[in-house]
Amino acid sequence: MDKALETLDKAAEIAENNEDAKLLLDTYHQYARIFLEEGDRETTIFYLDRASILLKDLSYSFGQASHNYLEAALRFDEGNNFQSLKLLEESRKLSNNRNLGNNILLLEAYIFTNIERYDDAIKNLHALIVNSDDKERAYLATKANLQLATISLELNDLEEGIIHSKAALELAQKHGYFKDIKIANERLSEIYEKNGDFGESLQYKKALIQIKDSIFNIEKTKIETKTADKIRFEHQMNEINKLTAKNEELSESKSRSEITLILTSAFLTIISLLAVSLFRNNQIKLKTNDLLYTKNKELELARDSAVSAMEAKTNFLSTVTHELRTPLYAVTGLTHLLLEENPSEHQKEHLKSLKFSGDYLLNFINDILQINKIDADKLEPLNIEFKLHKVLKDVVDSLQQNANENKTKLILDYDPNIPQQLLGDPIKISQVFMNLVGNALKFTKEGNVEVIAKLLKKDEDRVKLYFEVKDNGIGISEDQQQNIFESFEQGSIQINREYGGTGLGLTIVKSLLGLFDSKINLESELGEGSSFFFELDLKCDTNALEEVSFELASEEFNFKGLHLLVVEDNKINQVITKKMLTKKDITCDIANNGNEAIDLAKTNTYNAILMDIHMPGISGEEATRQIRKFDQEIPIIALTAISLDDSLDSFYEAGCNDVVTKPFKPEVFYQKIGENIFQKKEEGLV
Repeated sequence: MDKALETLDKAAEIAENNEDAKLLLDTYHQYARIFLEEGDRETTIFYLDRASILLKDLSYSFGQASHNYLEAALRFDEGNNFQSLKLLEESRKLSNNRNLGNNILLLEAYIFTNIERYDDAIKNLHALIVNSDDKERAYLATKANLQLATISLELNDLEEGIIHSKAALELAQKHGYFKDIKIANERLSEIYEKNGDFGESLQYKKALIQIKDSIFNIEKTKIETKTADKIRFEHQMNEINKLTAKNEELSESKSRSEITLILTSAFLTIISLLAVSLFRNNQIKLKTNDLLYTKNKELELARDSAVSAMEAKTNFLSTVTHELRTPLYAVTGLTHLLLEENPSEHQKEHLKSLKFSGDYLLNFINDILQINKIDADKLEPLNIEFKLHKVLKDVVDSLQQNANENKTKLILDYDPNIPQQLLGDPIKISQVFMNLVGNALKFTKEGNVEVIAKLLKKDEDRVKLYFEVKDNGIGISEDQQQNIFESFEQGSIQINREYGGTGLGLTIVKSLLGLFDSKINLESELGEGSSFFFELDLKCDTNALEEVSFELASEEFNFKGLHLLVVEDNKINQVITKKMLTKKDITCDIANNGNEAIDLAKTNTYNAILMDIHMPGISGEEATRQIRKFDQEIPIIALTAISLDDSLDSFYEAGCNDVVTKPFKPEVFYQKIGENIFQKKEEGLV
């Protein structure tokens, strides 16, 4: 401690000489932290007060974060656990400094222990044991082990307490943490005594007596106390000298009697004004507090009511959309099979109408589910490597048929200077363009729709890109532009009747771009066309090499001779899936539930498993986990009418290789089967 105080004293002197307010603030905070750990609250508060004065004139987030942490430590020392937790949360928001963050974790663990939130405390402490703090790694690990030993003792887990106490003792002895050596010995003596192992307990008590009687430690404590008192005295003398200097300046300009008279009059006047002001302020404060308390209660009730309503709406829409997907799978699946069986021309017309209606309903359900996810804050942008040109080309290619039907030219204007490899979320970017381009094509007959991507700015590892989708279609009036991005808004009832659609596409675009901190803009003139444009900031990898795609098209797969296991509880879905597989000369076995699937997978050999997720009994996820225990190689493809609460990550964690959402397009269904069976074989050969 003495060396630490002397080093801080030199740092404070350097900071004052260089007029470095931030360094001086950090020094005061370190003084406060040391004296607080020594139990000297008076000196701690002295240095915190000095720091508070400096903070008033500084914009220094780390300094404010450290100050909040020390205030939290004082509140904890007073027994105000919840005030301390609130200050720690404010501190964490102000700075991401690793050392400060680790100390916040430690103090939180102490508080959680006090309020018997042992699981939260243990979680924090285990994180500290393996911390990578570049300043206090061993110190934090020692403290964490000691606190874990304390919790183990509270929970009567004596073996765990011994393990952590010994770990703390080993670290403390290695790094010379005198106080922690003493605490670790005390803890071990107490645990062994409680465990009935009095021999071991006696050994640690002897070690404790040796520590207490150590002349070195007594002398060290005296030196530390002397050093601390000396530095504290010097700092307090500095404050007195500063005040004395100010008084001397006053004495030189005015006589002592005049200054005394002026100061006395001013002092009495100020005291009188303060007394009146404090009384009035106190009355106002009491009334304001009562009013605020009442309003806060009203707001809390309104907030809880709004949250409950939002949760009810979210759950309702999630359930409805999920339940609609299952029968819709039967509609679209049977329609596809009937169209494949060479129907007569008049039947073909009806079947195409049925297919169109099924696709329309599916798009509508997907739009509602997407909006629901955004409202429930369940969407987060990914940060993966992708090729922007491929994303945009795929969008243009997939909508080319729509353009041909409207006799509209669909053009991609792509800037070749855009880096090939970018980091971001290609799925959400694709959704944005699918909605914008699909919207433009819907309202443009015999015209042009242009998709533009331009490079605005490029730094070392970041790019700013400009995107635009413009058409020369019917355009949007100024009045309609005000509400065009609202849900279910299409401008007018006439437009909805003539062109169809849900009115959710632009709402989804606006919400998705919000995830990227971007904003959609619109320029349009009635009868002339529309232009939707926005900018995106993305990371790029300028050193990435162009990858050669070895993906196979769905028609290149030879499915003949494959034997799959279909796990599906719905009888209609079983029939449809089996017929779709038979069309490609694929044979299959049917499992009605997860338990049957596990038994069949154990006793038979399959090329792949198609696993329904939502089933009575054990779910598809659990069945996948059980199968993975005895078969790590077989491809498992999840088939699910995915709901708002489903997480794709949980499917992959369970052991699924891929996911196909119901109702699916047949070409996507076959493509996924081929990719997961044949590409897995190719990877095995390589």
